[in-house]
Amino acid sequence: MNVLFIAIDDLNSCIDGMDGEISVSTPNINKLTKEGVLFTNAHCAAPACNPSRVSVMTGLAPTTTGVYTNQQDWRENKFLKKRTTLPQHFKNNGYETLGGGKLYHASSLSADKHTGLIDAKPWDSYFPSKMRQMPLEVKPDKFPVNTNGKMYNGYFDWAKLDIPTEEMADAKVVSWAEQQLSKSHDKPLFLAVGIYRPHIPWWTPKKYYDMHPIDKVELPEIVENDLGDLPLAGKKMANTAWHKWIKDNNKWKEAVQAYSASVSFADDMVGRLLKALNNGPLAKNTVIILWSDHGYHLGQKEHWEKFALWEQTTRVPLILAAPGKFKKGEKSCEAVSLLDIYPTLNELCGIPLNDNLDGESLVPLLKKPTLKTNRSIVTTQRKNNHAVRSDNWRYIRYQDGSEELYNQKKDPKNFVNLAGQIQYKKIIEKMKESLPKTEANSDPLKSYKKH
Repeated sequence: MNVLFIAIDDLNSCIDGMDGEISVSTPNINKLTKEGVLFTNAHCAAPACNPSRVSVMTGLAPTTTGVYTNQQDWRENKFLKKRTTLPQHFKNNGYETLGGGKLYHASSLSADKHTGLIDAKPWDSYFPSKMRQMPLEVKPDKFPVNTNGKMYNGYFDWAKLDIPTEEMADAKVVSWAEQQLSKSHDKPLFLAVGIYRPHIPWWTPKKYYDMHPIDKVELPEIVENDLGDLPLAGKKMANTAWHKWIKDNNKWKEAVQAYSASVSFADDMVGRLLKALNNGPLAKNTVIILWSDHGYHLGQKEHWEKFALWEQTTRVPLILAAPGKFKKGEKSCEAVSLLDIYPTLNELCGIPLNDNLDGESLVPLLKKPTLKTNRSIVTTQRKNNHAVRSDNWRYIRYQDGSEELYNQKKDPKNFVNLAGQIQYKKIIEKMKESLPKTEANSDPLKSYKKH
């Protein structure tokens, strides 16, 4: 089996089939779901780029590795220096490994010296190079300025770009990937493609904005004083400063429009990859996996971005399509983790399992999506802050011992914190059983200076 490994940055549950906080038509991603299984209850191991991607690439949870934040250079992690990452494991087992785009944590794609935390060792080739994950979209002096009022030095920003789609960095990466999918290879191929959008800034060609007229934009459902029943630790995780700026400047619809435009752009990129695969020589024997590193808040709980432990932050798209006797066009609602990617791809491709992985293979669910596993999935936001997600419940325990509990069947948007009600004590005790028994210290202690 070949592998087409598609990572999308900051894509939340807005895609077709997930009934998310907002809905964005994603016809190309939907084509992939018709060829495989959509996991509608999949969750990241950490709601931040670096620890989430490290967990996928190593198959190990943040509590195992000590990688909890974006600022840690995981390549200097004492424990991980001895581990074999997912692409390296494929390379060691006879695969040609090609990577392009944002697969690891990185700073702004506009920086001239943009290197990020790329691991060059596993790749036979990387686009644009083993020292740089993303090509520039335009020259730095031509990037948009003061596009929406520009808060926080332009980090939280959006704009309708007057450039052809082909000039977008993601489009350049996808163009390179199309070339790899159009030809035969001497070895089985592991092709990893990282798509940067819908990561901020939401600078996207105008035509994608036109797909989401501002008068048709629907905001996420909210309730007044949604933070009122949360402990102080939960309130501190909400990015209320961004939310206040959005409301004070009447920018909420604009921001959701901009995010939706970037999702439509990313969906187009996925469509190009699928078309190239289907038209090339690898179509009949390639496993396709599509995943996002974490969810994304668009004002729910007065919060924007990620870095929290609610449903909107941890729930992610995860789609697997594999040749053979696996189901097509079906959904699995069982709780699963992005940690499951490593052992799943190993089993699908007949590669020996790497020892001591923290995830489980999803192959049984590919064969029978209705299978009940009764798993509970843990997401960690910095040390000692965890969410436990089962099929029916979300339990959050913060470092100071304070708690939240949500009934995901009756309250999927986490409006009512039940943790203080005595009738739910047994449920909380049961959910606590899934909390990590041990937690690694942050390693390396020295932060990544180029972030």
